[in-house]
Amino acid sequence: MDQGIRNYLVVTGGYWAFTITDGAIRMLVVLYFHLLGYSPFEVAMLFLFYEFFGIVTNLVGGWLGARIGLNLTMHIGMTLQVIALALLTVPDAWLTVPYVMAAQAISGIAKDLNKMSAKATVKTMVGKTNDSNENRTLFKWVAILTGSKNALKGGGFFVGAALLEWLGFRGAMAVLAGALFIVMLITIVLLPTGVGKMKSKPKFTQVFSKVAAINWLSAARFFLFGSRDVWFVVGLPVFLYDVLGWSLTDIGSFLALWVIGYGIVQASAPHLIRQSHHGQGPGGGTARFWAFVLAIFPLGIAIGLNVGWPADAVLIIGLILFGVVFAINSAVHSYLILAYSDHDKVAMSVGFYYMANAGGRLAGTVLSGWAYQTQGLEGCLWWSTGFVLAAALLSFALPELKSSATKTA
Repeated sequence: MDQGIRNYLVVTGGYWAFTITDGAIRMLVVLYFHLLGYSPFEVAMLFLFYEFFGIVTNLVGGWLGARIGLNLTMHIGMTLQVIALALLTVPDAWLTVPYVMAAQAISGIAKDLNKMSAKATVKTMVGKTNDSNENRTLFKWVAILTGSKNALKGGGFFVGAALLEWLGFRGAMAVLAGALFIVMLITIVLLPTGVGKMKSKPKFTQVFSKVAAINWLSAARFFLFGSRDVWFVVGLPVFLYDVLGWSLTDIGSFLALWVIGYGIVQASAPHLIRQSHHGQGPGGGTARFWAFVLAIFPLGIAIGLNVGWPADAVLIIGLILFGVVFAINSAVHSYLILAYSDHDKVAMSVGFYYMANAGGRLAGTVLSGWAYQTQGLEGCLWWSTGFVLAAALLSFALPELKSSATKTA
């Protein structure tokens, strides 16, 4: 097997295992602390450091990966996740807001080190050629990685909700920590050193991109992911439990299936939008078009709830349609950041881009708790619509790509 593909598969396997724990811990924290009587805003605050340190990690992580190698950044992330999970196995009396926020901060650092490592590895796998097929190959591989990751994160939602009912909060955390530790040991044995490591040691100031396309794409990414999390993180699961009366397993299963379907669509994105880019990778126009399409769905769900249509049907149908179009948007963005990046600087470019991604998640998470508590789920959806439109408008600045050699500054 080609060494580059082998490295990619090992990193991806580790990322998959990590992703299951990431989805599980999020579902566990939301549901468990809601059951303890925390308000929606207080639950959102538990994720404040998780998202904030994701911003910091992506800024530093790309630079670190370029200096020490992507394999080491991945293993550091996995170690930190095991620690974060272990910290949450303590008795209930210890689970104060500051304590949980600190554990979530460690988990946030871990998650973004793993994400950056896996995404940047895709670029190192694709050859440095000017072949017109390279854009298609890159789009296919990054779509498969991102889509499969999100499908497994959906599986993590189900695992988290099921473990909460079967083993309780502490038992669930212990099982997840043990399983991830075993996977980490396997990847340490299989993965060689130096993957993605730059020959020269980059300066920290180089993490801030000087490529205009990357900066505009990062800004659009901020609003795209904020548009999802502003209603998905806190508002939606709390609404399903409190207003619609769903059980914990029902909520976990539904959100798991949603994210799994979202991941499948994301992995299929190169085939779904093939005609729009005529055999080449998609460009700025594709990102702009799908962002405007996406804005229709949170707007439609909000209107449907406001006029009194059956909430179950509105949310289920609306979520399915939103998930399909959001997955296409995300896949296009994930491809574009790699297409706009130079091979030698891909780790830092991806780190900068995911710093913006984490910033959008932070804004969306905080707004999700506050907006749901003050304006209900409809208010969350109006905020979501505004964020999507901001992403669409920023996409007007994204250039088209005719070949992998084209880099627009």
